Amino acid sequence: MTHDDVRYEIRGSAAWITLNRPERRNALSVELLDGVAAGLRDAEGDRAVRSVVFAGAGPMFCAGADLKRVLGELGGAGVTDFLRRAAALFDQVARHPQPVIAAVHGGVIAGGLELVLACDLVLATRTATFADGHARYGLFPAAGGATRLPRRIGANRAKQLLFTAESWSSDRMYEAGLVNEVVDDDRLDAAVQELTERIGRLSPLGLARIKDVVETGLDRPLDDALGYELRACEEYATSRDFAEGLQAFADRREPEFVGE
Repeated sequence: MTHDDVRYEIRGSAAWITLNRPERRNALSVELLDGVAAGLRDAEGDRAVRSVVFAGAGPMFCAGADLKRVLGELGGAGVTDFLRRAAALFDQVARHPQPVIAAVHGGVIAGGLELVLACDLVLATRTATFADGHARYGLFPAAGGATRLPRRIGANRAKQLLFTAESWSSDRMYEAGLVNEVVDDDRLDAAVQELTERIGRLSPLGLARIKDVVETGLDRPLDDALGYELRACEEYATSRDFAEGLQAFADRREPEFVGE
């Protein structure tokens, strides 16, 4: 995949999708959204890819939507259409079968935060900051912010961020439950690479099933979710990866998964 606003590269078993508009603080444009969507499709179609990483070029992860450009190109009425496109992309991120990791540095604001909320795991530098920011200008977090944020950090904390537009440190977001790991600024890429290598040794089919069960179960009553979990396991138990895992355990060796 080639796209000016997005860099796509393979590092080991991970596909890195880098937002590449540093001069605009990686603000989200229509072209950038299209580039990210294309990168996700490429990653899903590549059997060698076991996880996806989102990163940002330059000093900041993502400053949210490029409203100046959206207004200039689409006009006021086009903002709603842009938000629909962004929401659809973030849904694509959330439903992506491979584990998706956000590698956050600098600032992540508004639409940038909504992208992070759609990811499965979040690693952040010690100096990274998180903010919603919509309320500051009377805007609305319509691409998942008002819905996913309380599911990730609880309603009380989410309301504080949404109502005040204040900025939280990565340590505070770790305590709130959004950030999985806080690392030194010069260790972010290495820490993410170590995580993708661990994921890359596991069954991609099994992880996809687990991700689906976790996400689906959150929106179902407990009994329904448990039934869905059991059915997913029964289906996975017919796969080559499941058999390989059992055989490797019996042989006391490392399994070699193929994703089938």
